[in-house]
Amino acid sequence: MPPMAWSRAELPLRLGVSACLLGDEVRWNGGHARSAFVARDLARFAELEAFCPELELGLGVPRPTIRLERDAGGEVRLVEPGSGADLGPAMDRLAGRRVGELLARGLAGVVVKKDSPSCGLERVKVWDGAQPRRDGRGRFTAALVAAAPLLPIEEEGRLQDPVLREHWVERVWALHRLQGLLRSAWGVGDLVAFHTAHKLQLRAHSPAWYRALGRLVAGAAGRPRVELADAYAEGFQACLATHARIPHNVDALQHLAGFLKRRLDAAARRELHDLIHDYRHRLVPLSVPLALCRHHVRAQDLGYLAAQSFLEPYPKELLLRHHVQVA
Repeated sequence: MPPMAWSRAELPLRLGVSACLLGDEVRWNGGHARSAFVARDLARFAELEAFCPELELGLGVPRPTIRLERDAGGEVRLVEPGSGADLGPAMDRLAGRRVGELLARGLAGVVVKKDSPSCGLERVKVWDGAQPRRDGRGRFTAALVAAAPLLPIEEEGRLQDPVLREHWVERVWALHRLQGLLRSAWGVGDLVAFHTAHKLQLRAHSPAWYRALGRLVAGAAGRPRVELADAYAEGFQACLATHARIPHNVDALQHLAGFLKRRLDAAARRELHDLIHDYRHRLVPLSVPLALCRHHVRAQDLGYLAAQSFLEPYPKELLLRHHVQVA
């Protein structure tokens, strides 16, 4: 995809990351949980903003373990079992300040440590008597989600799944481009251009949101700027938060093929049709028909299609579209 006004070099992509995932020895036992994908792969393209709520709370390294506990009234507390100390209020105060600082940095996404009573995103152990239930969320991450419910937040454990990893990365880079637009001196024409460049990507995630955003942009003239920005940003992020399923990706591919068909000979049209068919039937990954589409777009010098984020929604070096989808 050619350079866009909303992805300028002076607007770096920033990610919040649990410090232990970068190899920092800040865990309760003095160890770390370095994630190569985060510390090596993502670090090539993003500025990483590290945080460790437990260390920042002053608990030290090493430190006694802490956990989530459900009391008799059903309230979940953050507790140090050895002393019985309730750390929840102090963590909430820290989160109230620290989450605001992180979000002010313009984060496009966050990666947190799974299973952590402070950082875990889902299925964190909550002790209720002798046996825990995996229905909790880390206290710090809960505050982050409450403050920014549409921000792409994921655990490093779930990012080992190629489908979840690709979806999260796609959302992150899409939000980064949106941030680039909204931080500029944009006008309605810029919003129209941005939306036009993302049409196929949005359509692949949610046709309903794609149509709703189209109506919003069509009626943008005369609407208050802040109101328009908030409405578009909310819809854009909600759309991308929906997983792109095979049928919707096929629909986007067929629209690409429709633009190309009059410029291709019969053999080239058949080849593209067959690859889309193979993708639909889970015989090849999405990268295969997309590679052929990109080839034809470049060969035919089709600027409108070359600008479509669907063709290259994030750096190709991340190699994330080479798995065969199952649904």
